[in-house]
Amino acid sequence: MQAETVMLPAALAGTITVGGDLLVNRMGYGAMRITGKGIWGQPEDRAGALATLRRAVELGVNFVDTADSYGPDVSEELIAEALYPYPPDLVITTKVGWTRHGPGVWQHNASPAHIQKAIEGSLKRLRLERIDVYQLHVPDPASSFDASMEMLAQLKGQGKIRHVGLSNVTLEHVQRAEKIVPIVSVQNRYSFSDREWDFVLDYCTSKGMAFLPWGPMAQGRKANEVVEKIAAARDVSTAVVSLAWLLRRSPVMLPIPGTSSVKHLQENVGAAAFRLSDAEFAEMNAVVPRPYWLRG
Repeated sequence: MQAETVMLPAALAGTITVGGDLLVNRMGYGAMRITGKGIWGQPEDRAGALATLRRAVELGVNFVDTADSYGPDVSEELIAEALYPYPPDLVITTKVGWTRHGPGVWQHNASPAHIQKAIEGSLKRLRLERIDVYQLHVPDPASSFDASMEMLAQLKGQGKIRHVGLSNVTLEHVQRAEKIVPIVSVQNRYSFSDREWDFVLDYCTSKGMAFLPWGPMAQGRKANEVVEKIAAARDVSTAVVSLAWLLRRSPVMLPIPGTSSVKHLQENVGAAAFRLSDAEFAEMNAVVPRPYWLRG
């Protein structure tokens, strides 16, 4: 008898093809939280961080997002320690454009010279010869955006990058970048409670470009009462409801919820199997969130 194929939990979210050639499950993992407090230094529970990364892959997560500024360097190093040699279908995406000088301290640097130097560090720490998706973490007000993109295009031409992505950008940035190099993904702050970048998401949807929402559960803020009502009625967490809404919001949505806890990881990935009813989805869509800057 032929063995029955069992879908891993993350696969229940469906798939998306990033850049035309990277097929991944639409429930990813963000590796910022596996570092120390203030996204600085080593994690307090190193064994727990490594276990979380390994469990993510066991659950079918094959898209892991990080950045050289997480730690700095620590997140990339932990990913390699936990997962190398990598499964053949695992896509690791990292970012450049922030530098770190202390806990909670972030400074811009997306100059071409910095990008050229930074990618060598990421390749070494991740033990890769090429990065599948290399993202500009944030535009640098002190550097030409076009020059930053031209350097990323150059690194792509050199074979050090497979695809280029953007993060924390406006629609104008996306369209300017597309004139220089193909863009396969955008990572902006987005959640049910924070839809400031709806129009960027809609653009990505129209182009078949992956959209990676950071802060997908509007961390640090009380869940909307509609989310709480649905969660209570269905006996799930508000995180599950929030992630399920994101997955249904657009076929290009690729959530990357982050945690350093295996328990929370399993809960987040479990959202891939949760389906909102049409009535629940319509009720959530009818809510107009308060602007981000007006919420406490």
